[in-house]
Amino acid sequence: RPITLKISSTFCTRKEERFYMKCRAAYLSVFRSSLVNMTSKDQLCIVLQQAGRNPSQNALDKYWPPGTKKLNFDDFCEILKKERPAEPDQLMRIFKKFDVNCDGYISHEELSRILTSSGEKMSRKEVDEIFSLADVNKDGKLDYAEFCRLLESTAEQCQTAALKKLEADAKLKRQNFGNQLDNSPQSSESQPELPTSETQPRTELETTQRKDSRLSSRPSSARSRRSSLSTAITMGAGSTKSGRLVEPKSLQDWHHTLMRGCFYLEEDGTIVSLQYRLVIPETTSVYLTIWPLNLSPIPEKPSPWMCVDTALYVVTGNETKEDSNLVCFTELRDKERFLWRGELSAGSYLLLPFTTGCRLMKRTRKTSTKTAQLVNRTQSGELELTKEFKAALSDIFEVIDLDGSGLLSLEEYNFFEQRTSGEKCDEDAWAICKENFDTKNNELTRQGFLELNLMEANDREGDPRDLWLTLEAMGYNHSLEMVEGTCPLFLNGIIFFYCEDAKATLQAVHLDSGIKMLNSAVQRSITSKAEARSLKGHENVLIYTYKGESRISSVVANKSNQKMTVHINNEQSKNCVSSRGMSVFAVEVPARTKMVCQHVMALNDQQEWTYNCVETIIPSL
Repeated sequence: RPITLKISSTFCTRKEERFYMKCRAAYLSVFRSSLVNMTSKDQLCIVLQQAGRNPSQNALDKYWPPGTKKLNFDDFCEILKKERPAEPDQLMRIFKKFDVNCDGYISHEELSRILTSSGEKMSRKEVDEIFSLADVNKDGKLDYAEFCRLLESTAEQCQTAALKKLEADAKLKRQNFGNQLDNSPQSSESQPELPTSETQPRTELETTQRKDSRLSSRPSSARSRRSSLSTAITMGAGSTKSGRLVEPKSLQDWHHTLMRGCFYLEEDGTIVSLQYRLVIPETTSVYLTIWPLNLSPIPEKPSPWMCVDTALYVVTGNETKEDSNLVCFTELRDKERFLWRGELSAGSYLLLPFTTGCRLMKRTRKTSTKTAQLVNRTQSGELELTKEFKAALSDIFEVIDLDGSGLLSLEEYNFFEQRTSGEKCDEDAWAICKENFDTKNNELTRQGFLELNLMEANDREGDPRDLWLTLEAMGYNHSLEMVEGTCPLFLNGIIFFYCEDAKATLQAVHLDSGIKMLNSAVQRSITSKAEARSLKGHENVLIYTYKGESRISSVVANKSNQKMTVHINNEQSKNCVSSRGMSVFAVEVPARTKMVCQHVMALNDQQEWTYNCVETIIPSL
């Protein structure tokens, strides 16, 4: 008896998961996101057909009563439970009633008369379209048995195609629902809770208030949600000036190292940046800062990415491993700088640059549509770089000159190559490079970097396509503008020593998104400083909300033995932007794991902003 119950429960869970997956597959075959609302009865009909249903007009009128403006994905799931697939046997019985000769055929004229004069009347055009598909022999007769098989196979094909599309596109599969673990869920409370990859879908969501619940015929999963948690926090204006960390008076006497880098927002929503290795020979006081790099030549007109938030997480561990221990992070803010001061023991540390992505999102903005020219030919017929291209290359040089020395070492140049071509320059190739281009102290100068790009243009006989690939990889559009989604930054590791003879080393070690290690550090920074609150009715689902000086972050911890789907609603927030790029979304949190839910910042730092978030458990389907 107990075994039977267990098998039955497992079967139901898998059946529910399959149903839920089919719902999402059908919905995403029509809409770009499972959180975009349906805005018409026709859209509802199309998405139901993609799910293998053939709703009648009466059914559509029932699901979309007068006054309804929008339905969402949850409503669609509820409708799909009620709208059963048409049974071929049932259709056959109906057709047989009109088959006077009992020969398995219905004439075009007879079916047209029936369908245009009774029941849910169809137009002549709709009847003709049916015949164009079903009258295979073009003899004016409908083989209704074949038509039923065609209808059934078409419905199956729609569902299969939608599921294949969902399974083939990993980005689409996890869109708006976070990233599930590749690993198996943990089965014991004593085992560690593994982090999941944090994704930042960049699709803007058109959100509106739900339809008035007075329309009782409208299905709404909102009425079935009872387990929720609401958090409201108001942040003052001008918060960028708060939390200033006073610099030590002896700052100039302390050993310091400067490093540069860049954030790149990839098409799949991940954020790529360099990671750094800090080695400290003995216990010492440390002062760390990180801030965006201003490349604007006009002091009073800073680069547009200067508003991008940054942070630096210090962890112990190996860059090739996923496990790490969070040591500290730059929690305090002074304008665009984020800071931390404390004591670090002797040892090796990884420094992981971080941004919430709230202000790094690629949004549509008005830019010049004219493609810039990269090369010209002189009067003698020789190629030369244009002034605009040289300016862009000079800015790129600033970004890849990691130590700010004005020269490119082989290591620095290889990070550039890794970003733009995925390859590396070996010692032999670097020796040839030094022979042909301007160098100093065995490193490439700015002029040498320009010469290298001119050589590439000459190798292609003026064809700029490869040059554009390099520029696009470094965050430039065809108007030679650095697009949103890119942010050069300073990683300014100023190391303070009580022992003047001690000297730390800081160097770039890896160009990667570092998702798992960084996400683990971000999770721990939130859960270590925020109080956990459980959702009503679900004591094993905890929400950690961290209030920093410039952002609010949350983590969902699922301590239960089953997957939970948490609906997030920020619609009542004011002057806010979420790292998810939308105000309403959901996250699927696998059993016994934690997930970074979102980061929220002010749209305008000079105005008061209010974070108002409601987290709700979506019941299992």
